[in-house]
Amino acid sequence: MGRRETELDLSGLTAVVTGGGSGVGASLVRALVRAGVRTTVADLDLAAATRTSTSVTGPGQARPVQVDVTDAGSVQALVDDVVAREGRLDLMFNNAGITFGGETEDLSLEQWNALIDVNIRGVVHGVAAAYPLMVRQGHGRIVNTASMGGLMAAGLITGYVMTKHAVVGLSLALRSEAAAKGVGVTVVCPSAVETPLLDKGEIGLFHGRDYYLKGQGVRRPLDPDVLAAQVLDAVRRDEAMLVTPRTARITWRIGRLSPRLVQRSSIRFVAKQRRWQAQRSGGIASG
Repeated sequence: MGRRETELDLSGLTAVVTGGGSGVGASLVRALVRAGVRTTVADLDLAAATRTSTSVTGPGQARPVQVDVTDAGSVQALVDDVVAREGRLDLMFNNAGITFGGETEDLSLEQWNALIDVNIRGVVHGVAAAYPLMVRQGHGRIVNTASMGGLMAAGLITGYVMTKHAVVGLSLALRSEAAAKGVGVTVVCPSAVETPLLDKGEIGLFHGRDYYLKGQGVRRPLDPDVLAAQVLDAVRRDEAMLVTPRTARITWRIGRLSPRLVQRSSIRFVAKQRRWQAQRSGGIASG
């Protein structure tokens, strides 16, 4: 049987997308609805989820729901509601995420906790709500949005890198356990994507867009609609990991072959960022 013959047909399936109100989440919703998936658009910002839901077209459907991924009960209620309405849940996209960038000593404990609550606990809550159900069903797909920051490491986004490494580890470990139970797990690791996240979470003089593009050696961030199409292809094929675009895959492979080289490069890059930030402020950078 050929590879294409074994791919999952998404038409008629049900899905939940957290963080579906904007960015990558909204693009995932658009792609899912076009593929014929009945999609629940879950977001803390109900107005954003509603805008996404009303703007999509296709054979599928989109329904907005407010959810706080940091609240396990809220996520469980979301999954329970979908099952009550649809009879099952086929696809769980744990996509909601936040970032803070800047010198680690300037990161407050409140910001550390926010990163952990949204980026790690938010994914854990989605897994805890959806995975046991999928095991009982005997089928399903869990898709966790991580980042190249979950495969590589660079300073000035320390908290973000920590959380995304956790998401990658959780996903790959769960996949090895879930395979025999009919459940697939895919982790998504893109480089910079053209979303509002590029321009949020800045601390001090840290400039996220400049950092993410220069740090990953790309001139233009990835189009979120292109990423969403790639994600759905990976889900259809039940791939363990999506690392995209090609430049990101090359960088990742170099990092695996020569971690010392990449670490030295990261140290130099952080120093350049500090000098650039100092120039913006008219001051003098150290290090």
